[in-house]
Amino acid sequence: MLCRKTTLSVAALGLLLTTCLLQAAESYEVTTERGVTVKMRDGVILRADIYRPKAEGQFPVLLQRTPYNKSGGVAFGLKAAARGYVVIIQDVRGRYTSDGEWYTFKHEPDDGYDTVEWAAALPYSNGKVGMWGGSYVGATQMLAAIAHPPHLAGICPVVTASNYHENWTYQGGAFEQWFNESWTSGLAQDTFNRSVADNTNALGGMWKLPLASYPLFNFSDGASAPVSTASLAPYFLDWLAHPSYDQYWKQLSIEEHFGDITVPILHVVAWYDIFQGGSLRNYIGIKAHGGSEAARRGQHLFVTIGGHAGGGRKIGDIDFGPAAAEFDENDITLNWYDYLLKGVQNEFAGKPVKIFVMGANQWREEDDWPLARAQSTKYFLHSSKSANSLRGDGSLSTVPPRSETADHYVYDPSNPVPTVGGPLCCDSAHLPPGPRDQRAVEARDDVLIYSTPAFTQDTEVTGPVSFELFAQSSAVDTDFTAKLVDVGPDGFAQNLTEGIVRARYRDSREKAELLNPGQVYKFTMDLWSTSNVFRKGHALRLEISSSNFPRFDRNLNTGEDPAFAKNYVSATNTVYHDAEHPSALILPVVH
Repeated sequence: MLCRKTTLSVAALGLLLTTCLLQAAESYEVTTERGVTVKMRDGVILRADIYRPKAEGQFPVLLQRTPYNKSGGVAFGLKAAARGYVVIIQDVRGRYTSDGEWYTFKHEPDDGYDTVEWAAALPYSNGKVGMWGGSYVGATQMLAAIAHPPHLAGICPVVTASNYHENWTYQGGAFEQWFNESWTSGLAQDTFNRSVADNTNALGGMWKLPLASYPLFNFSDGASAPVSTASLAPYFLDWLAHPSYDQYWKQLSIEEHFGDITVPILHVVAWYDIFQGGSLRNYIGIKAHGGSEAARRGQHLFVTIGGHAGGGRKIGDIDFGPAAAEFDENDITLNWYDYLLKGVQNEFAGKPVKIFVMGANQWREEDDWPLARAQSTKYFLHSSKSANSLRGDGSLSTVPPRSETADHYVYDPSNPVPTVGGPLCCDSAHLPPGPRDQRAVEARDDVLIYSTPAFTQDTEVTGPVSFELFAQSSAVDTDFTAKLVDVGPDGFAQNLTEGIVRARYRDSREKAELLNPGQVYKFTMDLWSTSNVFRKGHALRLEISSSNFPRFDRNLNTGEDPAFAKNYVSATNTVYHDAEHPSALILPVVH
């Protein structure tokens, strides 16, 4: 994003000129080493590719540990090495060229620690190691950081989570079905390829009897069965076996270990990203509870638009303008490490937070996140007849309700409300992510719609969004979903952010408790965050329902174990909005 034509202040122009001159003066030829081995503490061998300046001397190291094939990092490796960095890209345990067994998250703290310390001791390393990358590659950084290797100097996690239960595998107690199944399926391909390579030696297998014992289809249990989920992705079954937030999740939760993180971090986040909520929690949590002054004072936040939902200026159905196209992940990463490891006074010497404000379609620097000047504002639900679908009369206003009739709808698990856009990963060909027109969803009678009148002036909402819901169900368990929408004058309904709560986890993610049918409960729903200017003539809308499928698994309303349940019942769900039950959307309004 630097060294391009842009409009800046005099001070910013000075920083830009200094940075560009330093970049121009520092350009090296690059030498490459492939398949460099490093032994972990338990003897397992991992392999990496190394890109480094073809020059005498010692340089800072940028390390990436990835499950997605180290050969995919060639472009960044060459670019960063030419800029004066040693770049190491390693296949994590059990993936591609590295030995060992692949199991999500489990080995990343120890393997990350060992690899950082190995990299720091290389003869061409100056002992300072930074890490970078997104998604699971962000997890390899965060998990290495909680192990606090002495030579880790900083990290740059892009769109990653803070808790591998609540904002990776589950949300609000509901299983992230689309992500979990599509991501796991993609990972399973390499696991399958390795199994084929390990179990199809023709000469070694010819003597085995019976013929049905052909090793490719017979894994550790010796059963005569085709390759299964248990052999290709045992972690997926474990995720289903641990729907509550128990020790399985806590031992590797970043949130449980903020105090163990002692390094500066640049958190790169995106509004429509599936890990947005966790990424923001990491910034806030480490800034408040990091294990060193350097960590607490050294947190930086950069929030763009798409993340896993896409890049560039057009994401989903929305063109966010030319400013959106300025974001370049590689440039941001290198600028961060120029600042952190080389002392370059670039944009990171200024305010620690930079966000993209949708609607206005502009970048803006801030002193912190959430914005201190944002005013928490309650928009209460109202209706006089019914709020079902766009044909209803549901409304939102800052005036508290008095005596109003509740709204009802029937949630049928065999006909769930379909997912339309939003924070999705990892199969955009079959289910496109990002901002999409929600009017088809809003035409359904099992979706309650509450809207403000059109705004008479631009109104900005920037910060965390939540929903206080008073509701009951005819079932012992059900879900409630909510979606914040920006409605244009032409009726286009742009989803901004959304959330879900599984009723059995309404009070605690650690302990499930079924409902008493017919009893009114208060549910608090986290809709994560957004930054959006509702333009004059636009309206603000809230959608409420009980499904968002296949992003989340369907609640079958029976209270059975979701991993094995097959039977379902329809639920009549009731939303209250009266003086005793003032259901309200809570928004951070910036004046």
